[in-house]
Amino acid sequence: MTQDNQDRSQPKQPVDTIRDGNLKASIWRNEGDKGPFYATEFARTYKDKDGNLRDTHSFIDSDQLKIAELARKSYERTTELRREAFKERRTEQNRALRRDQTR
Repeated sequence: MTQDNQDRSQPKQPVDTIRDGNLKASIWRNEGDKGPFYATEFARTYKDKDGNLRDTHSFIDSDQLKIAELARKSYERTTELRREAFKERRTEQNRALRRDQTR
C-alpha cells in the first residue's frame, strides 16, 4: 500500500483540540496553493438516549460566551501553527538552497 493510500484509509484527525467543558474547538490543517491553512470547527458534546457520545453544532445561550472564548483561543493557536509552518517551509528552502550551492 502506498503512503497516499494509507493516508486515505485513516480518518483525518485535527491538529489540535481546545476544550471548555463539553464544548470544543477542533483545528484542522488543510493544504492550499500557498501552503497550509487552518479551519476551526466548534461543537458541543452530549450523550444521546442510548448513552453514546455525539457532537452537535448548535449551542444554547449559556454556551455563547464560552464559544467566543474558544474562538479567541483557536485564533491564537492557528496563528502559532501558521508561524511554525512558515518556519518549517523556510528551513526546507534554505536546506535546498545549500544543497544546490554545494553541487
